Amino acid sequence: MFAFAAAVMLGVQAFGDGNGAAKSQAPAPSMQVGAADLRAVWNDPSFQKSFVAGYGVNPEVEPRISTDDMALLELVRQLMPDELPAAEALLRGSIKDDTSAVLDLTLGGVQYQEDRADDALANYRRAVEKYPNFRRAYRSIGLICVRKGMIDEAIAAFNRMIELGGADAYSYGLLGFCHSQKQDYQPAEAAYRNALLLQPSNVEWRLGLTRTVFKQGKFEDAASLLDVLIQTFPEKADFWLLQAHTYLGLKEPQKAAVNLEALDAIGKSSVDSLYTLGDIYLSESLLDLAMQAYARALAKDPAQSPVRIIRSTEGLAARGGMDQARALITKVKASSGSTISDADRRKLLKLEARLSMAGGAGDEATARVLQEVIELDPLDGEALILLGQYHNRGGRPDQAILFYERAARIESFAANAKVKMAQVYVAQGRFGEALPLLRDAQALRPREDVARYIEQVERASKGKK
Repeated sequence: MFAFAAAVMLGVQAFGDGNGAAKSQAPAPSMQVGAADLRAVWNDPSFQKSFVAGYGVNPEVEPRISTDDMALLELVRQLMPDELPAAEALLRGSIKDDTSAVLDLTLGGVQYQEDRADDALANYRRAVEKYPNFRRAYRSIGLICVRKGMIDEAIAAFNRMIELGGADAYSYGLLGFCHSQKQDYQPAEAAYRNALLLQPSNVEWRLGLTRTVFKQGKFEDAASLLDVLIQTFPEKADFWLLQAHTYLGLKEPQKAAVNLEALDAIGKSSVDSLYTLGDIYLSESLLDLAMQAYARALAKDPAQSPVRIIRSTEGLAARGGMDQARALITKVKASSGSTISDADRRKLLKLEARLSMAGGAGDEATARVLQEVIELDPLDGEALILLGQYHNRGGRPDQAILFYERAARIESFAANAKVKMAQVYVAQGRFGEALPLLRDAQALRPREDVARYIEQVERASKGKK
């Protein structure tokens, strides 16, 4: 009979998925802790068994059960699990202020099986009001509070349970989860380590510990923990990705690149992971590999906004990879087709023009590209300035001035355009016309380099006189 009492004191079958599923599955991990991590815990058969089962009657942490209360529990047993409403009615009619807190706990278990977590929680709390050292009641309170997102209440309940000597792997693990939700990673780490010590094969605890040490910048610990996870679950993309970021934290970009390439090899790479891979190659000046990674990111989602690929192309150009940047722009234009917006098309065209000019090209193709931008948006100040630069480099200063003047009428480009005009005049020795433009530009947007340039032009002007 006491064996039954230990089982019926909680009266809950499982925190399962509602359909009796009992299969334990590793979660799809991510950088953030979420509900997916908890589902694997609720569906773990060992957890379900421990949640239903009791610890036996311990007079220091368990209320005494009278003969009458035990007889009532036997009646309840005969009604469960098929007649839960009748079991609840029997318990409700029997529970009084002087009856055992075990009855309140059992009523809470029945109500939880009826998917009434709030009512169950109220009875669990009433149980600890009757018997403040009721260890299993604190555990039930903690578990339901986790499910309901009541993190502070869950932490308090688990802490009290542990103080009463009732620590187990699940309570430690869920306590770690709660502290992680509060971004309090030191106690989260301690709790997860205790959970993993008690259940070394539990994936959720190892993953939770990995996240907490990662968040604290303990990248060596994170990398070591992830070695085990990757060996056990080589198909899990998030494990490879998280370890790649730990290697970046350890300043080991080549190891990170190996992980990201492995991720792509198993068909689990994403647009973001491929861009990260390209950025790693770019930082290592491996320009061909960087371009190939960016191209794979583009192929993964041809309809993506070109903003990121433009940034990547600019990075290649800045590292001297003009050929790679042009090749990438060609791929962008081929993949975007007619779906690209006018705004994004302008960005691509301007980048193409800058690459052409940076490569020393001065042919009419550059002008045609920029002219297309102006036709799309006559007030595109950047394109107007680029056209001015194109004509100035081509030995057509008067045409350059015309485009700079148009750009100067656009408020956000006025300062830069006036400096460009002044440079044309300085090259022609027309210092008197250059100085007012430079002073206007400095008034609009003060810059140290422009201030020094003004001083140089003033000296040149005086020397000319």
